[in-house]
Amino acid sequence: MNIKDTIEKSAKAKVIDTVAGYLEKDPEKNIEKIFSAIKKLTKDEHQIEQIEFVEDYYKNNPATNKFINEILTKTDSKCLKKFFVNFFANANWYAGPKRAKFMEEENTKIPFVMLISPSMRCPLHCVGCYASSYSKEDDIPPEEVERLIKEARDLGIYWIIVLGGEPFVNSYLLDLYEKYNDMMFTPFTSGVFINEEVADRLKKAGNVFPMLSAEGFEKDTDARRGEGAFKKVMHAMDLLHERGVLFGVSTAVTRTNINDVLSDEFTDMLIERGSKMSWYFLFMPVGAKPEFDLTLTAEQRVFLGQRSREIRKTKPYFTIDFFNDAPFVGGCIAGKYYFHVNSKEDVEPCIFSHFSTVNLKGRPLLDAFRDPFFKELRSRQPYNENMLRPCMMIDNTNVIREVCDATGAKPTDAGAEAMLHDEEFHEKLNQMADAFAPLAEKEWEEVFGKKGNDTFSRG
Repeated sequence: MNIKDTIEKSAKAKVIDTVAGYLEKDPEKNIEKIFSAIKKLTKDEHQIEQIEFVEDYYKNNPATNKFINEILTKTDSKCLKKFFVNFFANANWYAGPKRAKFMEEENTKIPFVMLISPSMRCPLHCVGCYASSYSKEDDIPPEEVERLIKEARDLGIYWIIVLGGEPFVNSYLLDLYEKYNDMMFTPFTSGVFINEEVADRLKKAGNVFPMLSAEGFEKDTDARRGEGAFKKVMHAMDLLHERGVLFGVSTAVTRTNINDVLSDEFTDMLIERGSKMSWYFLFMPVGAKPEFDLTLTAEQRVFLGQRSREIRKTKPYFTIDFFNDAPFVGGCIAGKYYFHVNSKEDVEPCIFSHFSTVNLKGRPLLDAFRDPFFKELRSRQPYNENMLRPCMMIDNTNVIREVCDATGAKPTDAGAEAMLHDEEFHEKLNQMADAFAPLAEKEWEEVFGKKGNDTFSRG
């Protein structure tokens, strides 16, 4: 590290310590100082624009003002500090240059976040869950999970999303969250294993932001996840809320639950329970027995985007629509800004895209990013000028076939095999894509002015 880098790192550390101090003492009163200090931490013009956008929204949008103030005043102080230091400072400002160096020197893109499924074991049997196609007995050994986390951090990846299966079925992960206390962890969970002891440990760690799965009210959640699932996830929310642990809700939006999960009644209930965000995913036709009857109609998919943006603007709540927010991140980001390691240690570009060229047993994580598979994906992104049609499987249905042919990527489950070789299945995907295309074009022009995040799309 040269003198200039040392000075910059020292200056950043000082600003981070200053903001952390504000967060520990009267953060609501120091909000303007917090915004000012954060802007000093980055030289990236795009990031500064994003910060200024949030600051403007905070000052001029009552819902956003309330949302941020409630986070500042109702979150446990350690959890709040860890969220800022680990997610914003470490993952973005500290690790960003480390990741960028690989791109500059060898055209290798290090993603921002790693998704990992240490185990496919789960006490639930949810309808349409992609996890059902994997062996429940084929866990990644704990020491191997730790190796991958450590290698990710060494490469500049400080955010780990933990999937499965049910993440909390493996209690050793709590030890890893505490050990790697400069990183941020987001387990996607049914909540069935979150009791008082687990909730206490999450508060103690401070660096865990769980996403709890809810498919709507009791009827819909229990219909997909099993009897009693709704009450258990509500109880988990209460335990986390009582302790000031930040958490959100993950929802697979289906043809039957869309009106409930996007309703004022359901959203307001989540806010009251303490949730800070909802992450909406389209119900995808993946797994051994794809369920097309539950996938959204083209009209419903458009409505999901419209309603998600409306909630984000009018309620003290944050929403992410995995597909309809694609223009904000430049279209598909699979294999570029995030990737997935399944329980067999196959490296996949996306949690829904079960194709791989690299298995990490006995191999370093970096090999996956240097492999032609991810580089080929990145070279083609965005797959469509209309970034509301981002997906290489359900919007641009030939892309995944072409990329697999070009790079030798192999399917990692039966559903992916069908996506490549089952013509009847592929035709159903084409029909979905064709139905959505004209509605997406109208929305792309009227809502987004045919403009997305070109900086992100270039990677």
